[in-house]
Amino acid sequence: MMADPKVDSAVSASWFSRLNTWREEHISERMFVLILAFFVGLFSAVAAFVLHWMINQIVGLLTSSFDATKSNWLYLVYPVVGIYLTSLFVRYVVKDNISHGITRILYAISQKRSRLKSHNTWSSVIASAITIGFGGSVGAEAPIVLTGSAIGSNLGKLFKLDSRTLMLLIGCGAAGAIAGIFKAPIAGLVFTLEVLMIDLTMASLLPILVSCVTATCFTYIFSGDAVLFTFHLDNPWSVERVPACVLLGIFCGVVSLYFIRTMGFCEDVFARFKDQPYVKLVIGGTLLSVLIFFFPSLFGEGYHSINLLLSGDEQKWQGILDNSLFAGQIQMLLPYVALVLLTKVFATSATNGGGGCGGTFAPSLFIGCFSGFFFSRLWNQYEVGVYVPEKNFALMGMAGVMSGVMHAPLTGIFLIAELTGGYDLFLPLMIVSVSSYLTIILFEPHSIYSSRLAKQGKLITHHTDHAVLTLMQLDSVIDHDYLSVEPDTELGQIVRKISRSRKSVIPVLDAAGNFLGEIDIAKNRNVVFRTELYHHFTAGQLMQEPPATLNDEALMADVMKAFDRTHADWLPVLDKDGHLKGYISRQRIYTQYRKMVADMSED
Repeated sequence: MMADPKVDSAVSASWFSRLNTWREEHISERMFVLILAFFVGLFSAVAAFVLHWMINQIVGLLTSSFDATKSNWLYLVYPVVGIYLTSLFVRYVVKDNISHGITRILYAISQKRSRLKSHNTWSSVIASAITIGFGGSVGAEAPIVLTGSAIGSNLGKLFKLDSRTLMLLIGCGAAGAIAGIFKAPIAGLVFTLEVLMIDLTMASLLPILVSCVTATCFTYIFSGDAVLFTFHLDNPWSVERVPACVLLGIFCGVVSLYFIRTMGFCEDVFARFKDQPYVKLVIGGTLLSVLIFFFPSLFGEGYHSINLLLSGDEQKWQGILDNSLFAGQIQMLLPYVALVLLTKVFATSATNGGGGCGGTFAPSLFIGCFSGFFFSRLWNQYEVGVYVPEKNFALMGMAGVMSGVMHAPLTGIFLIAELTGGYDLFLPLMIVSVSSYLTIILFEPHSIYSSRLAKQGKLITHHTDHAVLTLMQLDSVIDHDYLSVEPDTELGQIVRKISRSRKSVIPVLDAAGNFLGEIDIAKNRNVVFRTELYHHFTAGQLMQEPPATLNDEALMADVMKAFDRTHADWLPVLDKDGHLKGYISRQRIYTQYRKMVADMSED
């Protein structure tokens, strides 16, 4: 006899409900969040390990037979195939947009009450593995951060936790992902604080730390002591190099500006073909394939090239030119590095724009390393000042460009220090990161992740007032329950509607539902109570323009300004066609605002 799926589902739901009830009675909320943070860190580490394993398997399968002494025509094929397979997977399996992973997290925090879809726990892993494995010039970090955050969000939703706790679990997932990928727990913590802008309170610090430490420990268990980047300091930093470090930071800031602006331009170009996926595939795939054919260093994440530059060995530096038209020509190293530095952003944009899936985290590290190497090589070649070791400056360049692109100097400092064990370069890392950040902030007030949301006014920040207004949803304060009248409605009928209305205003709509004006009861007291006038006045004669009208896509900050400017008790909300959606009460919006401020102020 076959089991009934509905019965099994009901039994499972009942069992989970009892478990949740037991948990609420025996485990405090704070302790339960710590337990969830542990599992979020564990699952984030597993996701990171699986993704990198998949990427390595695909890359090994596709490129193991390549001859390093000459170019290979398969570089023209692999990236297009990878983007096409990824786009098919996203379109027919995921059926949702999973690009811009970290931006998607910021949007979920500010606009979706920290709720990420369940497919985000696995879809980005598969899509980015295909994209990067076939040569897509993007990083795996943003997809893993989205995966970790989705794990935290969905675990919280499973146990019906509030939005504030979901936000914290999203932060735990992001921190655990960064900590797991790079074996850098402190970097995971500061990334969450700087990039995701999760407020640092006693209630949030411990869960994030638990997630970071857990993810780091399990990554060591999975992969041993192996690190992504190998660096050995054999030329200690000296104070005479301060001017060079400051100039490197400024250079990294300029490079970061180039990266952000060029990326934005390319995204706008591909956005014109958003309804033409095959056109995007042709443009993006062709551009990416051609760039990789001429500059094979652009293939995949580029971590192999970074390790070659960090080695400090001129013989190994020649490996940067492998598989290219310049193979074996060491005199072409500096021009080649410069060209790769300039074209990496186009390769990254082409990958994502063409339909691939990946982040800008690894590209910023790649460009930073090449920037630091290029700067120091040029500095030494022309003997501008005291000698600077190229490998050290390549390392510091990674921190500089990351700080500029992400507007996260602490993340840049701690990530590179933890990643390479380069704590002896901590001071120059700080100088370069701060110089880069101070340079980019003059031109770009927001990071590459937050700029898209900032333009729409949907970015949550550490400023409590602004954060509350960003988190408030317009639909949550609209009162859709209203009584309306038509322009030819007589006063007598209007009075009867007024007696049933809870508002002090009555909207006047035409037959098509267009908003024409409103009748303010307080302003018409002189006629409302005179029964002899009930057949002498109509709504069209009594209505007036409201003090202001609100668009249904208006930002909450603009709504608050409208109430402050007009001192109105009620304001109508209209859609783009001029139809009335409802009214917003001044009292209701201020009550909700004060409650959210109080909630956010608690530890």
